[in-house]
Amino acid sequence: MKIVILDGYTLNPGDLSWDWLQPFGEVVIYDRTPAEDVVERARGAEVIFTNKTPVDGAALRQLPSLRYIGVLATGYNIVDIETAKHQGIFVSNAPAYGTASVVQHTFALLLELCVHVQRHSDSVFDGDWRRSPDFSYTRHPLVELSGKTMGVVGFGDIGRKVGEIAAAFGMRVLATGRQVKQPRAGETFEWVELDELVRQSDVVSLHCPLTPDTRGMIHKKRLRMMKPSTFLLNTSRGPLIVEEDLADALNHDIIAGAGVDVLSQEPPRTDNPLLHAKNCLITPHIAWATQEARSRMMAITQANLVAFVAGRPVNVVNP
Repeated sequence: MKIVILDGYTLNPGDLSWDWLQPFGEVVIYDRTPAEDVVERARGAEVIFTNKTPVDGAALRQLPSLRYIGVLATGYNIVDIETAKHQGIFVSNAPAYGTASVVQHTFALLLELCVHVQRHSDSVFDGDWRRSPDFSYTRHPLVELSGKTMGVVGFGDIGRKVGEIAAAFGMRVLATGRQVKQPRAGETFEWVELDELVRQSDVVSLHCPLTPDTRGMIHKKRLRMMKPSTFLLNTSRGPLIVEEDLADALNHDIIAGAGVDVLSQEPPRTDNPLLHAKNCLITPHIAWATQEARSRMMAITQANLVAFVAGRPVNVVNP
């Protein structure tokens, strides 16, 4: 069996191992693959793995040997699922590997917006504290989370954990999503509609998949519903937000700040409006990428392939 990894570098920049693949047959690993090279590189493969390299319908129709695609991520929109199903190709993803890391990153963004740790540290190293006439000073307003309201949009595994940690900070938690959820033992949250959530929340955190219903869900009208003190967080998918509208809201003090780990186009174009917006933190889609999370993804990927070879495919997204 021939196995091709189209873009292995992001999952494994060198601190993990692909050795577990060797017993399955011939293995070819590419760090990165341009979209126009997918067919040539995957030709003759029965199994391919991809993270962000798109595998569209045109490519799939030129790969008659292909029987399985392992997506090295939870989101699988980079594969033409319907064409894969029509071609008899199973597509599996790696669910739930990154929950702890994404939740951690969400609060890293939020805490930086609240207390500006890096900016104050930079100020100290620039000599501001040494020159200060006082024992303590601030360069930016400091915000306490206790008593504030956290609005969680998308209340799956990640969103639910965000709500749990927000509650531990002493925050009131509002939640919304596709299906109404009931509190579990020990949970305290209120289920509200999206518009009501953005009106009441001091922090709005997005944790939902990209679908036709969620694309552009945070737009000018909803941003204007928010309090001027609101922080907006997005560790989910970039196109959930209309970036031009968010940049305008930040630059005109309609909301107080934003922290995003994802953009509508990645890497971003130089004219992305958020690159020049006030009080906007942007990280390069790394919420998922701790070594621990990547190790879990590798383990899920291995289990997925073992199950497929055994004739019992799991985590199939195109049944």
